[in-house]
Amino acid sequence: MASKELRVAIIGYQFMGKAHSNAWSQAARFFDLPLKPVLQVACGRNETALRAFADNWGWQNVETDWRKAVERDDVDVVDVSLPQHLHHEVAIAAARAGKHLFCEKPMALKVSDAEAMLQAAEEAKVTHYVNHNYRRTPAVRLARQLIDEGKIGRIFHWRGAYQQDWIVDPEFPLTWHLRKETAGSGPHGDLNSHSVDLAHYLVGDIKTVSCLTTNFIKERPLPGQGAATFSAGTGGAAARGEVTVEDASLMMVEFANGAIGSFEATRFAPGRKNRNTFEIYGSEGSIAFDLERMNELQFHSRNDPEHAQGFRTILATESCHPYIKHWWPPGHIIGYEHEFTHAVVDFVDAVAHGAPIEPNFHDGLKCIRVLEAGLKSAASGRR
Repeated sequence: MASKELRVAIIGYQFMGKAHSNAWSQAARFFDLPLKPVLQVACGRNETALRAFADNWGWQNVETDWRKAVERDDVDVVDVSLPQHLHHEVAIAAARAGKHLFCEKPMALKVSDAEAMLQAAEEAKVTHYVNHNYRRTPAVRLARQLIDEGKIGRIFHWRGAYQQDWIVDPEFPLTWHLRKETAGSGPHGDLNSHSVDLAHYLVGDIKTVSCLTTNFIKERPLPGQGAATFSAGTGGAAARGEVTVEDASLMMVEFANGAIGSFEATRFAPGRKNRNTFEIYGSEGSIAFDLERMNELQFHSRNDPEHAQGFRTILATESCHPYIKHWWPPGHIIGYEHEFTHAVVDFVDAVAHGAPIEPNFHDGLKCIRVLEAGLKSAASGRR
């Protein structure tokens, strides 16, 4: 590692590649970091598109062979910004090359892959992180603080939902998200991975699951040029292919601490572009969060005077709220991209001090176990 620098290789340059590149670029501009991130090399298969990406975001070098990228001597961190079916091989190779790991979610397609990734990272003694970015929303951190302070009391209920609408059109193409071999599952694995991670963070471990999945559209046109997350692209083929993942999932769970919970994940909720919500109800109060109003937290306390009972809206943009003092004056909201910057800040600090960061590969594996159990429950009809 170069003195006071943390040299990064990013593998993947689409949606998450952009979000991660922005975070690596912004972190040192707003936060005092023990190591300065250096955008060392970007890696992808399409060299023309890759060079345009690298030039736009300031990556110093490009590489079309991911193995060469992760083995470079001038790289300290490998940022895995790929679809999840590609995480396993890249992360293991990077760990064996002694690189710290910043990995997009979901961690892996299946439990066995996640276990192998964790083992490789632990054996290499590298810092490992799974980017469930919503943990680093100030309002979510405030929710955790209120829970830790006992303001909610004993938790009875978790109610989570992650809803989008970008594949309602039956002519939306069969992108990699809709194929089991590349996505593992549909919104159950993609969207519910965020919800399950938040439930682990705020409520605790999940003991049992009971799950129902369904499929609304069985076939779709094959994708054309530019088809990607949220984008149908152009020039799709006349041929059609089978959708091999679920379109929606409903899961009920029992937490180890006795609480019960529900999870809804769907891409068939018209008008919901990226709605990630949760409600937590306890013996002393309740909290509620909606990503579409991400700077706000709803809080109700049973200990308020009777004449002042009810939910209040807390705007989590004061300097006392996590991360906020590094951004704008009070009341000036932050956005989706800031969560990624917060993740980079905490990751750099963990690497510099040889400390763990959460969620790490242990947490990622725990999440995959729940999601895989949900699919088994849906297939078998059993809890």
